[in-house]
Amino acid sequence: MRKLTPLLLLAALLMGFTARAMASRVITDQIGRQVTIPDKVDRVVVLQHQTLNLLVQLNATNKIVGILSNWKQELGDSYARLVPQLNNIPMLGDLTHVDAEKLVTLHPQVVFVTNYAPREMIDSISALGIPVVAISLRHDAPGERDKLNPTQSDEGKAYDSGLREGITLIADIVNKPKEGKALIDAAFAGRKLVSERLGNLPDAQRARAYMANPDLITYGSGKYTGLMMAHAGALNVAAATVKGYKQVSMEQVIAWNPHVIFVQNRYPQVVKEIESDPKWQTIDAVRHHRVWLMPDYAKAWGYPMPEAVGLGELWMAKKLYPQKFADIDMQKRANSWYLRFYRHPYQGIN
Repeated sequence: MRKLTPLLLLAALLMGFTARAMASRVITDQIGRQVTIPDKVDRVVVLQHQTLNLLVQLNATNKIVGILSNWKQELGDSYARLVPQLNNIPMLGDLTHVDAEKLVTLHPQVVFVTNYAPREMIDSISALGIPVVAISLRHDAPGERDKLNPTQSDEGKAYDSGLREGITLIADIVNKPKEGKALIDAAFAGRKLVSERLGNLPDAQRARAYMANPDLITYGSGKYTGLMMAHAGALNVAAATVKGYKQVSMEQVIAWNPHVIFVQNRYPQVVKEIESDPKWQTIDAVRHHRVWLMPDYAKAWGYPMPEAVGLGELWMAKKLYPQKFADIDMQKRANSWYLRFYRHPYQGIN
């Protein structure tokens, strides 16, 4: 962060004094920090794309006064059609840095950052009198909360509890508790449907799946992607050898020989590369034409999103076991979700 000019430093100190003089409350963020924030929050800066997506679904877009610069890259090019007003909001940083001078001029009451934002960044913003809230969407053990790839004894519990806690925290901060509960309920209702229909599917009957990102990067253990596959009745072939996400070799993918390959909606070119590259043609998923581009609501990021839990896992289960979900109209369900939480009809792929 650049040093502030004396005038902007004075403005920041006055802003911090004004914030402290208002009615306030103390919250605990997802890395265990206690943060004092105003009772009523109407101006937030968001430097994490997952939190940005959640604020939109909580119908709190009008409270956002600053966002991360690469939000389109992280959320996908089509995200702007859902929330065109984001195009007019100042951009001032990313997951690991922020323009302090621009931040001060926006007069935020809260700044949302990712759990692994540099501590220097968090401390620098806090020194300006601006509350900083770190969001992980995971429930990690002490000592693991500020890590990008934490060690988890129970990944499923860490992500399920963390998603509920994260949504509840963000919703409470922006004074949208009812909207937060509705979003959580909708997400886990979708998962419940999948669980009821697949039951305890034995590993021997589960499809072996691989998540293909550009440049042979994939997700392994400690990421939501593998849990998404598990909930949908598949096994992530990379889970045993990859922690977090990293580049693997073509030889390794061939050895895994996945039955199905999933590609995130934001990387459509990867599907074409796989289908046309001779090196992929011996793999079972390619030979049987089971390379599937995921719809944009199935956000297979390192962190889960509500629509990924409520819609994406159901879409994936239907692709893997169509006979068990023949009555499920994904277009209808996606449209209902988007109208409810994005206030926009769904127009993407299924």
